[in-house]
Amino acid sequence: MSRWLEVGLSVDGEAAEAVAELLSRYGYQGVAVEHEGIPPDKLDEAEIPPASRFTVRAYLPFDAQLDETKAQLEQALSYMNMIYPMPQPVYRPVDEADWAEAWKAHYHPVRVGQRLIIRPVWIERSLAPDEVEIALDPGMAFGTGTHPTTQLCLEALEARTLDGLSILDLGCGSGILAIGAAKLGAARVLAVDNDPVAVKVACENVAQNGVHDRIAVQEGSLAEVIAAGEQFDVLVCNILARTIIAMCAEGLGNTVQPGGHAIFSGIIVSQADDVEATLRTAGLPPTARRQMGDWVAIEAARPA
Repeated sequence: MSRWLEVGLSVDGEAAEAVAELLSRYGYQGVAVEHEGIPPDKLDEAEIPPASRFTVRAYLPFDAQLDETKAQLEQALSYMNMIYPMPQPVYRPVDEADWAEAWKAHYHPVRVGQRLIIRPVWIERSLAPDEVEIALDPGMAFGTGTHPTTQLCLEALEARTLDGLSILDLGCGSGILAIGAAKLGAARVLAVDNDPVAVKVACENVAQNGVHDRIAVQEGSLAEVIAAGEQFDVLVCNILARTIIAMCAEGLGNTVQPGGHAIFSGIIVSQADDVEATLRTAGLPPTARRQMGDWVAIEAARPA
């Protein structure tokens, strides 16, 4: 049985995004950001008070590099502490099975945008006629639908007419964005991730949602997508700002066909200008921003 070391920090709203970005460098498959004092099943209600504190968690694998990883993480937090007060990280060892079951108690259906409903597969819920459901079991893959970066991408997809279009979901994690695109009318979706765990989870979620005829999930990277020579009507990429910037130099713009569009998320406000500048050099001039708290999604288009 796999074991993980959970690292958690309780921080205020000003520090949450910076801590999440930092932990994402060391944690496996992203981070979890919990609103302290607000039940998860209330997060989609319009009149909840804004959270003043957040718990940011990441999971480190028990492997030969664990001690070194912890040391690097704590050193990075000490540098941040010189700028803004940081709490000491709290560590807790967990078994994978225990982790997978424990967080389910705090994961409830979430409404995103105008019509999308993200439903955990272990919860039954009736749909209204106009609702579009994504049934999800993220497992150990990134992408539960509760984080602003994912919600911003889904909102951007919902705002577009996807009927008959081809979509590339680069860094697909749980498959949530690929499934959302298919449910919103996309004719064909390629979901790619370099993590075999994410690929397995995404395949299971695609089958659960009955869209396996329109979504192909494969293990791979940007280089393999480019090597295949295929271009897509819409690219969606919810990763991290520094990864997006690096991929621009590796030919990211070539995955979007002329006249096509792209959606990028995983970006905090302070990084948005740098990402937009880099997208311009990659032939994807930005056309719009969406913002939720301190998180930003950038929409771009490749000139026809």
